[in-house]
Amino acid sequence: MRRQRKPSCADKLELAEKLGAVATVDAAESNDPALAVRELTGGDAHVSVDALGIEAACRNSLKSLRKRGRHVQIGLTTGADKGDLSIPIDLIVDKEIALIGSHGMPPTHYGAMLRMVAAGKLDPGRLVSQTIPLEQAGATLAAMDGYETLGITVIDRF
Repeated sequence: MRRQRKPSCADKLELAEKLGAVATVDAAESNDPALAVRELTGGDAHVSVDALGIEAACRNSLKSLRKRGRHVQIGLTTGADKGDLSIPIDLIVDKEIALIGSHGMPPTHYGAMLRMVAAGKLDPGRLVSQTIPLEQAGATLAAMDGYETLGITVIDRF
């Protein structure tokens, strides 16, 4: 099996822009990613999403929010963190931030989503970066643990 090149942060930001991101921040290149987001939004973000589950991403997401902002935590923590992250509780209370955990869309909303796909309002195929056979699923899952994937991988051969 030929191993793909590990996508860089620049590759991931480029994909985000291709998919419609108005602006991006490379946290590795910024001294203060939360401040960069606040500057881009002109006064703090309304919503933040952490899809990585690492402490720095969660903290920066929370710190980028405006008063009564909402943070959606999608990413589960790493094996090393075992579900525990240190987050700025005083900031959450002071800014009255709503912290929401999400493990995905409830099945009751699938119909509405599928109607949007059928109407051309959503094109989830744009997120698919590669298709693989089932035999490569284990290696691909392991690569996700090291943030070595880009977009969504779909198993299409069984």
